[in-house]
Amino acid sequence: MNKNIFVDLDDKINKQEIMRNTPIHFDKAKEKIKLSGLKSVGKASIREIKKLVDEIEKVTGEKFIRMEMGIPGLPPVDIGVKGQIEALKKGVAAIYPDIQGISELKAEISRFIKLFMNIDVNEEGCIPTVGSMQGSFASFLMLSRLHEDRDTTLFIDPGFPVHKMQHRVLGLKFETFDVYNYRGEKLKEKIESYFSTGKIHSVIYSSPNNPSWICFTEDELKIIGELATKYNVVIMEDLAYFGMDFRKDYSKPGVEPFQPTVARYTDNYILFISSSKIFSYAGERIGMMVISNKLFKSRFENLKEHYPSDEFGYAMVFGTMYPLSSGTSHSAQYALIAMLKAANEGNFNFVDHVFDYGKKARIMKKLFTDNGFEIVYHTDIDQPIADGFYFTFSYPGLSAEELLDELIYYGISAISLLITGSERSEGIRACTSLVQHDQFVDLEARLVRFHEDHPL
Repeated sequence: MNKNIFVDLDDKINKQEIMRNTPIHFDKAKEKIKLSGLKSVGKASIREIKKLVDEIEKVTGEKFIRMEMGIPGLPPVDIGVKGQIEALKKGVAAIYPDIQGISELKAEISRFIKLFMNIDVNEEGCIPTVGSMQGSFASFLMLSRLHEDRDTTLFIDPGFPVHKMQHRVLGLKFETFDVYNYRGEKLKEKIESYFSTGKIHSVIYSSPNNPSWICFTEDELKIIGELATKYNVVIMEDLAYFGMDFRKDYSKPGVEPFQPTVARYTDNYILFISSSKIFSYAGERIGMMVISNKLFKSRFENLKEHYPSDEFGYAMVFGTMYPLSSGTSHSAQYALIAMLKAANEGNFNFVDHVFDYGKKARIMKKLFTDNGFEIVYHTDIDQPIADGFYFTFSYPGLSAEELLDELIYYGISAISLLITGSERSEGIRACTSLVQHDQFVDLEARLVRFHEDHPL
Protein backbone atom coordinates (compact mmCIF):
# COMPACT_ATOMS: atom_id res chain seq x y z
CA MET A 1 0.00 0.00 0.00
CA ASN A 2 1.15 3.54 -0.80
CA LYS A 3 2.93 5.12 2.21
CA ASN A 4 1.27 8.45 1.38
CA ILE A 5 -2.07 6.95 2.36
CA PHE A 6 -0.75 6.34 5.89
CA VAL A 7 0.61 9.88 6.00
CA ASP A 8 -2.74 11.29 4.90
CA LEU A 9 -4.56 9.18 7.49
CA ASP A 10 -2.15 10.33 10.20
CA ASP A 11 -2.71 13.96 9.20
CA LYS A 12 -6.47 13.55 9.37
CA ILE A 13 -6.33 11.82 12.73
CA ASN A 14 -3.98 14.47 14.13
CA LYS A 15 -6.20 17.23 12.84
CA GLN A 16 -9.25 15.57 14.34
CA GLU A 17 -7.50 15.27 17.70
CA ILE A 18 -6.64 18.96 17.61
CA MET A 19 -10.21 19.80 16.73
CA ARG A 20 -11.51 17.67 19.59
CA ASN A 21 -9.46 19.65 22.05
CA THR A 22 -11.27 22.94 21.37
CA PRO A 23 -12.80 25.56 23.71
CA ILE A 24 -16.28 24.28 22.82
CA HIS A 25 -16.84 20.55 23.36
CA PHE A 26 -16.10 19.19 19.90
CA ASP A 27 -18.34 16.12 19.86
CA LYS A 28 -21.37 17.92 21.30
CA ALA A 29 -21.01 20.79 18.87
CA LYS A 30 -20.51 18.42 15.97
CA GLU A 31 -23.64 16.48 16.91
CA LYS A 32 -25.73 19.66 16.99
CA ILE A 33 -24.37 20.69 13.59
CA LYS A 34 -25.32 17.26 12.24
CA LEU A 35 -28.83 17.47 13.72
CA SER A 36 -29.33 20.97 12.31
CA GLY A 37 -29.38 19.60 8.79
CA LEU A 38 -26.99 22.30 7.63
CA LYS A 39 -24.59 21.15 4.94
CA SER A 40 -22.13 23.76 6.15
CA VAL A 41 -22.10 26.34 8.92
CA GLY A 42 -20.17 28.57 6.56
CA LYS A 43 -23.05 28.69 4.08
CA ALA A 44 -25.84 29.13 6.61
CA SER A 45 -28.06 32.20 6.87
CA ILE A 46 -27.94 34.58 9.82
CA ARG A 47 -31.00 33.07 11.51
CA GLU A 48 -29.82 29.50 10.88
CA ILE A 49 -26.51 30.26 12.58
CA LYS A 50 -28.28 31.93 15.49
CA LYS A 51 -30.48 28.87 16.01
CA LEU A 52 -27.51 26.50 15.81
CA VAL A 53 -25.42 28.49 18.29
CA ASP A 54 -28.38 28.71 20.68
CA GLU A 55 -28.54 24.90 20.62
CA ILE A 56 -24.78 24.43 21.11
CA GLU A 57 -24.76 26.86 24.04
CA LYS A 58 -27.58 24.90 25.68
CA VAL A 59 -25.92 21.50 25.36
CA THR A 60 -22.39 22.61 26.26
CA GLY A 61 -23.13 25.32 28.82
CA GLU A 62 -20.49 27.49 27.12
CA LYS A 63 -21.21 31.07 26.14
CA PHE A 64 -20.27 32.04 22.58
CA ILE A 65 -18.82 35.28 21.35
CA ARG A 66 -21.96 36.17 19.38
CA MET A 67 -21.21 38.20 16.26
CA GLU A 68 -23.72 36.80 13.77
CA MET A 69 -26.76 38.97 14.50
CA GLY A 70 -26.88 42.67 13.69
CA ILE A 71 -29.11 43.59 16.60
CA PRO A 72 -28.72 46.25 19.30
CA GLY A 73 -26.59 45.45 22.30
CA LEU A 74 -27.76 48.46 24.27
CA PRO A 75 -30.94 49.12 26.27
CA PRO A 76 -33.74 50.89 24.40
CA VAL A 77 -33.78 54.66 24.70
CA ASP A 78 -35.72 55.41 27.85
CA ILE A 79 -37.36 58.48 26.32
CA GLY A 80 -39.03 56.23 23.78
CA VAL A 81 -40.14 53.67 26.33
CA LYS A 82 -41.80 56.36 28.45
CA GLY A 83 -43.47 57.90 25.41
CA GLN A 84 -44.87 54.54 24.34
CA ILE A 85 -46.10 53.64 27.82
CA GLU A 86 -47.84 56.97 28.14
CA ALA A 87 -49.55 56.45 24.78
CA LEU A 88 -50.68 52.96 25.77
CA LYS A 89 -52.15 54.28 29.00
CA LYS A 90 -54.15 56.76 26.96
CA GLY A 91 -55.71 53.88 25.01
CA VAL A 92 -54.08 54.12 21.58
CA ALA A 93 -53.83 50.31 21.43
CA ALA A 94 -57.57 50.24 20.68
CA ILE A 95 -57.37 52.70 17.79
CA TYR A 96 -56.18 52.10 14.24
CA PRO A 97 -53.44 54.57 13.32
CA ASP A 98 -53.58 56.42 10.02
CA ILE A 99 -51.86 54.39 7.31
CA GLN A 100 -49.62 57.31 6.39
CA GLY A 101 -48.60 57.83 10.03
CA ILE A 102 -49.83 60.17 12.71
CA SER A 103 -49.32 63.82 11.89
CA GLU A 104 -47.07 64.68 14.85
CA LEU A 105 -44.64 61.90 13.92
CA LYS A 106 -44.54 62.93 10.27
CA ALA A 107 -43.66 66.46 11.37
CA GLU A 108 -40.81 65.24 13.61
CA ILE A 109 -39.40 62.99 10.86
CA SER A 110 -39.39 65.92 8.43
CA ARG A 111 -37.72 68.06 11.09
CA PHE A 112 -35.12 65.37 11.81
CA ILE A 113 -34.21 65.13 8.11
CA LYS A 114 -33.74 68.89 7.95
CA LEU A 115 -31.72 69.18 11.17
CA PHE A 116 -29.42 66.18 10.71
CA MET A 117 -29.21 65.94 6.90
CA ASN A 118 -29.99 69.50 5.82
CA ILE A 119 -32.58 68.17 3.37
CA ASP A 120 -36.10 69.56 2.96
CA VAL A 121 -38.81 66.89 2.75
CA ASN A 122 -42.52 67.58 3.10
CA GLU A 123 -44.32 65.83 5.93
CA GLU A 124 -46.49 63.85 3.49
CA GLY A 125 -43.38 62.02 2.25
CA CYS A 126 -42.35 60.95 5.77
CA ILE A 127 -44.02 57.60 6.42
CA PRO A 128 -43.54 55.34 9.47
CA THR A 129 -43.02 51.70 8.58
CA VAL A 130 -42.91 48.36 10.36
CA GLY A 131 -39.14 48.58 10.57
CA SER A 132 -37.05 49.60 7.58
CA MET A 133 -37.64 46.14 6.12
CA GLN A 134 -41.29 46.94 5.44
CA GLY A 135 -40.20 50.18 3.79
CA SER A 136 -37.81 48.33 1.52
CA PHE A 137 -40.34 45.59 0.73
CA ALA A 138 -42.98 48.16 -0.22
CA SER A 139 -40.48 50.14 -2.28
CA PHE A 140 -39.20 47.09 -4.17
CA LEU A 141 -42.78 46.20 -5.05
CA MET A 142 -43.64 49.74 -6.19
CA LEU A 143 -40.46 50.48 -8.11
CA SER A 144 -40.70 47.27 -10.11
CA ARG A 145 -43.99 48.58 -11.53
CA LEU A 146 -43.00 52.12 -12.49
CA HIS A 147 -41.96 51.37 -16.06
CA GLU A 148 -43.20 48.78 -18.50
CA ASP A 149 -39.72 48.38 -20.00
CA ARG A 150 -37.61 48.31 -16.81
CA ASP A 151 -37.55 45.23 -14.62
CA THR A 152 -34.30 45.20 -12.60
CA THR A 153 -32.97 46.55 -9.30
CA LEU A 154 -29.25 47.21 -8.98
CA PHE A 155 -27.61 46.25 -5.70
CA ILE A 156 -24.41 48.08 -4.84
CA ASP A 157 -22.96 45.32 -2.71
CA PRO A 158 -22.03 44.00 -0.24
CA GLY A 159 -25.42 44.49 1.34
CA PHE A 160 -28.13 43.26 3.68
CA PRO A 161 -28.94 39.67 2.58
CA VAL A 162 -32.66 39.95 3.33
CA HIS A 163 -33.12 42.60 0.64
CA LYS A 164 -32.29 39.96 -1.94
CA MET A 165 -34.57 37.52 -0.14
CA GLN A 166 -37.38 40.07 -0.49
CA HIS A 167 -36.70 40.24 -4.22
CA ARG A 168 -36.85 36.46 -4.50
CA VAL A 169 -40.13 36.32 -2.57
CA LEU A 170 -41.60 38.95 -4.88
CA GLY A 171 -40.16 37.29 -7.98
CA LEU A 172 -38.22 40.41 -8.94
CA LYS A 173 -35.01 40.66 -10.95
CA PHE A 174 -31.82 42.19 -9.63
CA GLU A 175 -28.21 42.64 -10.60
CA THR A 176 -25.29 43.26 -8.30
CA PHE A 177 -21.64 44.22 -8.08
CA ASP A 178 -19.13 44.42 -5.24
CA VAL A 179 -18.26 48.10 -4.88
CA TYR A 180 -14.86 47.63 -3.25
CA ASN A 181 -12.97 47.64 -6.55
CA TYR A 182 -14.99 50.55 -7.92
CA ARG A 183 -14.49 53.35 -5.42
CA GLY A 184 -14.08 56.99 -6.36
CA GLU A 185 -14.17 57.86 -10.08
CA LYS A 186 -14.33 54.17 -11.02
CA LEU A 187 -17.85 54.10 -9.57
CA LYS A 188 -19.27 56.30 -12.35
CA GLU A 189 -18.26 54.04 -15.20
CA LYS A 190 -19.44 50.94 -13.36
CA ILE A 191 -22.89 52.27 -12.48
CA GLU A 192 -23.40 53.82 -15.91
CA SER A 193 -22.66 50.46 -17.52
CA TYR A 194 -25.82 49.18 -15.80
CA PHE A 195 -27.98 52.28 -16.23
CA SER A 196 -27.23 52.53 -19.94
CA THR A 197 -28.86 49.15 -20.58
CA GLY A 198 -32.27 50.68 -19.90
CA LYS A 199 -33.25 47.82 -17.57
CA ILE A 200 -32.55 49.42 -14.18
CA HIS A 201 -35.43 51.13 -12.38
CA SER A 202 -33.76 51.55 -8.98
CA VAL A 203 -30.64 51.11 -6.88
CA ILE A 204 -30.16 50.14 -3.25
CA TYR A 205 -27.14 50.44 -0.99
CA SER A 206 -26.34 51.19 2.65
CA SER A 207 -23.88 53.76 4.01
CA PRO A 208 -22.40 53.11 6.55
CA ASN A 209 -22.49 49.75 4.88
CA ASN A 210 -23.79 46.48 6.23
CA PRO A 211 -21.61 44.35 6.30
CA SER A 212 -18.35 46.04 5.27
CA TRP A 213 -18.80 49.37 7.12
CA ILE A 214 -17.51 51.31 4.14
CA CYS A 215 -19.01 54.80 3.77
CA PHE A 216 -19.54 56.58 0.48
CA THR A 217 -17.75 59.90 0.12
CA GLU A 218 -19.50 63.08 -0.98
CA ASP A 219 -17.91 62.69 -4.41
CA GLU A 220 -19.29 59.16 -4.74
CA LEU A 221 -22.75 60.21 -3.59
CA LYS A 222 -22.65 63.01 -6.18
CA ILE A 223 -21.78 60.47 -8.88
CA ILE A 224 -24.69 58.25 -7.88
CA GLY A 225 -27.11 61.18 -7.63
CA GLU A 226 -26.20 62.75 -10.95
CA LEU A 227 -26.47 59.42 -12.77
CA ALA A 228 -29.86 58.80 -11.11
CA THR A 229 -31.12 62.10 -12.49
CA LYS A 230 -29.61 61.51 -15.93
CA TYR A 231 -31.21 58.08 -16.32
CA ASN A 232 -34.33 58.71 -14.20
CA VAL A 233 -33.45 55.92 -11.75
CA VAL A 234 -34.66 55.92 -8.13
CA ILE A 235 -31.98 55.58 -5.43
CA MET A 236 -32.88 53.77 -2.21
CA GLU A 237 -30.47 54.75 0.53
CA ASP A 238 -30.50 52.49 3.58
CA LEU A 239 -29.47 54.60 6.56
CA ALA A 240 -29.91 51.96 9.25
CA TYR A 241 -26.68 53.18 10.86
CA PHE A 242 -27.47 56.87 10.66
CA GLY A 243 -24.67 59.04 12.08
CA MET A 244 -22.60 56.02 13.07
CA ASP A 245 -19.50 56.83 11.03
CA PHE A 246 -17.77 57.97 14.19
CA ARG A 247 -14.90 59.61 12.30
CA LYS A 248 -17.11 62.72 12.20
CA ASP A 249 -19.64 64.06 14.68
CA TYR A 250 -23.11 64.05 13.12
CA SER A 251 -24.90 64.43 16.44
CA LYS A 252 -25.62 68.18 16.58
CA PRO A 253 -29.01 69.26 15.20
CA GLY A 254 -28.77 72.00 12.60
CA VAL A 255 -24.98 72.10 12.71
CA GLU A 256 -22.47 70.84 10.15
CA PRO A 257 -21.33 68.20 9.39
CA PHE A 258 -24.59 66.62 8.27
CA GLN A 259 -25.17 62.93 7.60
CA PRO A 260 -23.91 62.30 4.03
CA THR A 261 -26.71 61.45 1.60
CA VAL A 262 -27.47 61.09 -2.09
CA ALA A 263 -30.47 63.36 -1.47
CA ARG A 264 -28.16 66.36 -1.91
CA TYR A 265 -27.52 65.37 -5.51
CA THR A 266 -30.81 64.06 -6.90
CA ASP A 267 -34.57 64.33 -6.37
CA ASN A 268 -35.04 60.64 -7.21
CA TYR A 269 -34.64 59.06 -3.80
CA ILE A 270 -36.21 57.08 -0.99
CA LEU A 271 -34.46 56.98 2.40
CA PHE A 272 -34.88 54.19 4.94
CA ILE A 273 -34.08 55.21 8.51
CA SER A 274 -34.32 52.61 11.23
CA SER A 275 -34.91 53.12 14.93
CA SER A 276 -33.42 49.68 15.63
CA LYS A 277 -29.78 50.74 15.86
CA ILE A 278 -29.66 54.49 16.55
CA PHE A 279 -32.36 54.26 19.23
CA SER A 280 -31.91 50.57 20.18
CA TYR A 281 -35.64 50.16 19.53
CA ALA A 282 -35.55 47.07 17.34
CA GLY A 283 -38.22 45.11 19.18
CA GLU A 284 -41.07 47.49 18.37
CA ARG A 285 -40.46 47.33 14.60
CA ILE A 286 -40.70 51.03 13.87
CA GLY A 287 -38.80 52.70 11.06
CA MET A 288 -39.10 55.60 8.64
CA MET A 289 -39.46 55.77 4.87
CA VAL A 290 -38.71 59.22 3.47
CA ILE A 291 -39.74 59.94 -0.13
CA SER A 292 -38.44 63.04 -1.92
CA ASN A 293 -40.95 65.78 -2.69
CA LYS A 294 -40.50 65.33 -6.42
CA LEU A 295 -40.83 61.53 -6.41
CA PHE A 296 -43.84 61.64 -4.09
CA LYS A 297 -45.77 63.76 -6.59
CA SER A 298 -44.42 62.09 -9.72
CA ARG A 299 -46.89 60.24 -11.94
CA PHE A 300 -46.17 56.97 -13.73
CA GLU A 301 -48.63 55.72 -16.31
CA ASN A 302 -47.74 52.10 -15.61
CA LEU A 303 -48.90 52.34 -11.97
CA LYS A 304 -52.53 52.51 -13.12
CA GLU A 305 -52.44 48.79 -13.86
CA HIS A 306 -51.92 47.99 -10.18
CA TYR A 307 -52.91 50.95 -8.01
CA PRO A 308 -55.81 53.37 -7.46
CA SER A 309 -53.63 56.28 -8.60
CA ASP A 310 -50.65 56.86 -10.86
CA GLU A 311 -49.16 59.30 -8.33
CA PHE A 312 -46.20 57.64 -6.63
CA GLY A 313 -46.87 58.81 -3.07
CA TYR A 314 -50.58 58.06 -3.13
CA ALA A 315 -49.97 54.62 -4.62
CA MET A 316 -47.30 53.92 -2.01
CA VAL A 317 -49.56 54.74 0.94
CA PHE A 318 -52.97 53.54 -0.22
CA GLY A 319 -51.97 50.90 -2.74
CA THR A 320 -48.93 49.28 -1.09
CA MET A 321 -48.62 50.12 2.61
CA TYR A 322 -52.36 49.65 3.17
CA PRO A 323 -52.56 45.99 2.04
CA LEU A 324 -49.18 45.16 3.64
CA SER A 325 -50.01 46.07 7.21
CA SER A 326 -52.70 48.76 7.29
CA GLY A 327 -50.37 51.05 9.19
CA THR A 328 -47.66 50.82 11.81
CA SER A 329 -47.96 50.13 15.56
CA HIS A 330 -49.79 53.09 17.07
CA SER A 331 -47.95 53.15 20.39
CA ALA A 332 -44.53 52.64 18.76
CA GLN A 333 -45.15 55.77 16.70
CA TYR A 334 -45.44 57.72 19.95
CA ALA A 335 -42.16 56.23 21.12
CA LEU A 336 -40.53 57.44 17.91
CA ILE A 337 -42.07 60.88 18.31
CA ALA A 338 -40.54 61.20 21.76
CA MET A 339 -37.08 60.09 20.62
CA LEU A 340 -37.02 62.23 17.49
CA LYS A 341 -38.31 65.27 19.33
CA ALA A 342 -35.61 64.92 22.00
CA ALA A 343 -32.93 64.58 19.31
CA ASN A 344 -34.32 67.45 17.27
CA GLU A 345 -34.33 69.76 20.28
CA GLY A 346 -30.79 68.79 21.30
CA ASN A 347 -31.90 67.06 24.49
CA PHE A 348 -30.75 63.58 23.43
CA ASN A 349 -27.48 62.79 21.67
CA PHE A 350 -28.29 59.58 19.80
CA VAL A 351 -24.73 59.29 18.45
CA ASP A 352 -23.24 59.30 21.95
CA HIS A 353 -25.81 56.63 22.82
CA VAL A 354 -24.29 54.18 20.31
CA PHE A 355 -20.63 55.28 20.41
CA ASP A 356 -19.68 52.19 22.42
CA TYR A 357 -19.98 50.11 19.24
CA GLY A 358 -17.02 52.00 17.81
CA LYS A 359 -14.98 51.49 20.98
CA LYS A 360 -15.62 47.76 20.89
CA ALA A 361 -14.80 47.49 17.19
CA ARG A 362 -11.39 49.09 17.72
CA ILE A 363 -10.52 46.64 20.50
CA MET A 364 -11.92 43.59 18.73
CA LYS A 365 -10.17 44.28 15.43
CA LYS A 366 -6.84 44.48 17.24
CA LEU A 367 -7.48 41.17 18.99
CA PHE A 368 -8.12 39.55 15.62
CA THR A 369 -5.16 41.08 13.78
CA ASP A 370 -2.81 40.29 16.69
CA ASN A 371 -3.63 36.63 16.11
CA GLY A 372 -3.07 36.28 12.40
CA PHE A 373 -6.44 37.48 11.11
CA GLU A 374 -6.77 40.20 8.49
CA ILE A 375 -9.39 42.92 7.98
CA VAL A 376 -11.04 42.35 4.59
CA TYR A 377 -12.68 45.70 3.82
CA HIS A 378 -10.03 47.84 5.46
CA THR A 379 -10.16 51.26 3.74
CA ASP A 380 -12.52 53.90 2.42
CA ILE A 381 -10.48 54.70 -0.68
CA ASP A 382 -7.52 56.37 1.08
CA GLN A 383 -8.72 56.33 4.70
CA PRO A 384 -8.79 53.51 7.24
CA ILE A 385 -12.27 52.07 7.64
CA ALA A 386 -14.25 53.49 10.55
CA ASP A 387 -14.74 51.60 13.79
CA GLY A 388 -18.41 50.84 14.18
CA PHE A 389 -21.22 48.32 14.27
CA TYR A 390 -19.57 45.86 11.88
CA PHE A 391 -16.14 44.86 10.66
CA THR A 392 -14.90 42.14 8.33
CA PHE A 393 -12.08 39.64 8.76
CA SER A 394 -10.41 36.63 7.20
CA TYR A 395 -7.72 34.11 8.04
CA PRO A 396 -4.94 33.28 5.54
CA GLY A 397 -5.40 29.96 3.81
CA LEU A 398 -9.05 29.49 4.72
CA SER A 399 -12.16 30.34 2.73
CA ALA A 400 -15.08 32.01 4.51
CA GLU A 401 -16.91 28.69 4.60
CA GLU A 402 -13.92 26.83 6.06
CA LEU A 403 -13.24 29.58 8.59
CA LEU A 404 -16.80 29.66 9.94
CA ASP A 405 -16.88 25.87 10.07
CA GLU A 406 -13.78 26.00 12.27
CA LEU A 407 -14.67 29.02 14.43
CA ILE A 408 -17.85 27.39 15.68
CA TYR A 409 -15.70 24.98 17.73
CA TYR A 410 -13.90 27.95 19.28
CA GLY A 411 -17.08 29.57 20.51
CA ILE A 412 -17.10 32.36 17.93
CA SER A 413 -20.07 32.93 15.61
CA ALA A 414 -20.37 35.26 12.62
CA ILE A 415 -21.64 35.13 9.02
CA SER A 416 -19.99 34.70 5.66
CA LEU A 417 -19.68 37.68 3.33
CA LEU A 418 -20.74 35.34 0.54
CA ILE A 419 -24.40 35.75 1.52
CA THR A 420 -24.09 39.56 1.32
CA GLY A 421 -23.13 39.81 -2.35
CA SER A 422 -19.45 40.28 -1.59
CA GLU A 423 -16.89 38.84 -4.00
CA ARG A 424 -14.41 38.37 -1.17
CA SER A 425 -14.75 34.62 -0.77
CA GLU A 426 -12.50 34.59 2.27
CA GLY A 427 -14.43 37.21 4.24
CA ILE A 428 -16.48 37.07 7.44
CA ARG A 429 -18.80 39.74 8.89
CA ALA A 430 -18.56 40.39 12.59
CA CYS A 431 -21.09 42.46 14.53
CA THR A 432 -19.82 44.21 17.66
CA SER A 433 -23.16 44.86 19.30
CA LEU A 434 -23.71 41.73 21.42
CA VAL A 435 -20.09 41.27 22.49
CA GLN A 436 -19.67 42.62 25.99
CA HIS A 437 -16.50 44.25 27.27
CA ASP A 438 -16.10 41.51 29.89
CA GLN A 439 -15.96 38.95 27.05
CA PHE A 440 -12.78 40.38 25.53
CA VAL A 441 -10.61 38.15 27.71
CA ASP A 442 -12.46 35.06 26.43
CA LEU A 443 -12.33 36.34 22.87
CA GLU A 444 -8.59 36.86 23.05
CA ALA A 445 -8.00 33.42 24.57
CA ARG A 446 -10.06 31.74 21.86
CA LEU A 447 -8.32 33.65 19.08
CA VAL A 448 -4.91 32.78 20.53
CA ARG A 449 -5.96 29.13 20.66
CA PHE A 450 -7.27 29.25 17.09
CA HIS A 451 -4.00 30.80 15.89
CA GLU A 452 -1.98 28.08 17.68
CA ASP A 453 -4.13 25.34 16.12
CA HIS A 454 -3.91 26.92 12.66
CA PRO A 455 -0.31 28.12 12.32
CA LEU A 456 0.45 30.31 9.33
